[in-house]
Amino acid sequence: MSKYAILLVNLGSPDSTSVEDVRRYLEEFLSDDRVIDSPKLIQQLVLHYFILPKRPKQSAEAYETIWTDEGSPLIVTSRNVQRLLQERVEEPVELAMRYGSPSIPDAIQRLKERGIERLLLVPLYPHYAMSSYETVVVRVMEEVAEQMPELTVETVQPFYEEPAYIEALYQSAKPYLESEFDHLLFSYHGIPVRHLRKADSSKAHCQMVKDCCATCSPVHSTCYKAQCLATTAAFAKRAGLSDDRFSVSFQSRLGREPWLEPYTDQTLPKLAKEGKKRILVMMPAFVSDCLETLEEIAGEGKELFLEAGGESFAAIPCLNEHPAWIDFLAEKADAARPAVIES
Repeated sequence: MSKYAILLVNLGSPDSTSVEDVRRYLEEFLSDDRVIDSPKLIQQLVLHYFILPKRPKQSAEAYETIWTDEGSPLIVTSRNVQRLLQERVEEPVELAMRYGSPSIPDAIQRLKERGIERLLLVPLYPHYAMSSYETVVVRVMEEVAEQMPELTVETVQPFYEEPAYIEALYQSAKPYLESEFDHLLFSYHGIPVRHLRKADSSKAHCQMVKDCCATCSPVHSTCYKAQCLATTAAFAKRAGLSDDRFSVSFQSRLGREPWLEPYTDQTLPKLAKEGKKRILVMMPAFVSDCLETLEEIAGEGKELFLEAGGESFAAIPCLNEHPAWIDFLAEKADAARPAVIES
């Protein structure tokens, strides 16, 4: 029987809220060609002359508002998920971050020291995007080629509408859905529109076919927006929500180029002005609460909504350590086991 292990990979976080640590993290993150996909010279000029001079201080201040005694919420939660999953499976469960610590090279080194022969890679992203899911898979495979070229890797595919994932989302949100509310906003992390076009291998569907996200196509396997809409539709069906009780928006845009719309920071005050005074916001693109969910939505987003006349705002926590989410991950590990231990 082959030696089998599981590797969970999330986005990452600075080591601390110091400006120096935040700067180091942002430099690694924004130097990724799948995040800022401009020619390298332009990418580095923008990064070092327009972003890094001011952004680290601003981000450090934002991180300070969510930091815990144990550290970054994303890292703390990810380690807890690792521990809870380890309690459910016999095989080693490793954790790495695409940027920062614990690093992917260190995780692969630990797997090598254990003599692992087969690996289940679990990118902790429900949806496919070049700046999230794809960059994790590529970086892990680069490191595997460098350190363990003989390692067999099976990768969990985007699970944006798998019934067990939708059920986990529903169970985690259920206590909030049982309250009185006027509207549920699904706020997904935004990406540049050009990333959608780059992910369209046909070069003939995205933004070219009418209602492209609603028109069935093989390219939806790499279309972030289509997958976000599919998650929303599946969740709404499971929760029994009528079409007028929910909507979709996109957050966290960077720069001036077109990103996916509508924008969350514009949608929240609009909802309040439309008379939707009590709203819920959930963020299915994130499996762990982090800066974008805790500070951007639960903090700044709430202020925008209330200042526009809203009366009640609740940010539904991410899956985090919810038992249904751990069940989902354990089922993935169990399902892969027969394939990975077959001689």
